[in-house]
Amino acid sequence: MQRAFRTLVALVVGTTLLSTALAGDKPQTPGQLAGGEVISVERGQALVAEGQAVFVDTRNPLNFGKGHVPGAMALAYREKSAYADDFDAGLDQFALERLPGDKQAPLVFYSDGPTGWKSYKAAVLAIRAGYARVYYMRGGWAQWEAAGLPVER
Repeated sequence: MQRAFRTLVALVVGTTLLSTALAGDKPQTPGQLAGGEVISVERGQALVAEGQAVFVDTRNPLNFGKGHVPGAMALAYREKSAYADDFDAGLDQFALERLPGDKQAPLVFYSDGPTGWKSYKAAVLAIRAGYARVYYMRGGWAQWEAAGLPVER
């Protein structure tokens, strides 16, 4: 009886810890981007091969230094706003002025992966700023690396 009680207590504690950990996870970013296009890492690779798109890595400089899409520019997005598509951009920091002056230039934003809100938010801000060809590579660095695509360090 005592052994069964201990097992039950361990099960309850384990379940509680697991549900708490899962509740703290970031939600995934939206699967659509109004005014832009959500693309796969395979489409991103094709854009790299074409050589015309500007890839914008919105991760922090440390992660950028560990590896990034070849030719990508480091432009960290510092977020304090909610993980929601109606985020308050005024709470965040992103240097839009560092993007190309040509508003027709194709821009591909990426960060960590489907929960990488930094790249989604940066893409939204670029669209709001008048950029016409904005792509959001939702799979981000995680899927790029997992697919064995070219990496620059």
